[in-house]
Amino acid sequence: MKKLIVFALAIVLSGCFSTPAREVVDICQLLDEKVSWYQAVKKSEQKYQVPMNLQLAIIYQESHFASRAQPARTTYLGFIPGPRPSSSYGYAQAKTETWEWYQLKTGNNDASRSNFADSVDFVGWYVNQSKVRSKISKSDAYNQYLAYHEGHNGFNKKSYKDKAWLLKVAKQVEKKSNDFKRQLSKCRAHLDSNRLWSFF
Repeated sequence: MKKLIVFALAIVLSGCFSTPAREVVDICQLLDEKVSWYQAVKKSEQKYQVPMNLQLAIIYQESHFASRAQPARTTYLGFIPGPRPSSSYGYAQAKTETWEWYQLKTGNNDASRSNFADSVDFVGWYVNQSKVRSKISKSDAYNQYLAYHEGHNGFNKKSYKDKAWLLKVAKQVEKKSNDFKRQLSKCRAHLDSNRLWSFF
């Protein structure tokens, strides 16, 4: 019994990330370090016409840029690990069924939720779907996040109205998107020059 308790505690203490989450104050600093990430999110922006800052704000909220992020496990008796509350996984915290829908519609069958380029392509695609299915502007970070969290059917039925905590989170995503937009306006030329040099 003692060994079981120790094992259970080890699992709980391992947390919900297998790679470190990042606290990002300046998105320019992160993308200057991760040139391939900048290339990927710019490609998604051009492909879906979804602002880079909005895509990055959603990913920041969902995983803090941790590649294998998962929801924390539920527990029994306060310490025995139980199942996770959902199948959300990776940078974008996409659920398995939503990811499979994305793969089916885009033909990107080899896409991985722990791959940054695939994840930003998913976010760009999903935001574009929200424009089509829920009539949300692609620059409206607040409502785009509500649709991202609740799904299009849920958003259209206003399932978020009685979730004060979710409305607060959506406001945080909106603020982060605006912060990233302001920061990117000052460094995109520099990041583009990094992209150019990366080809040599």
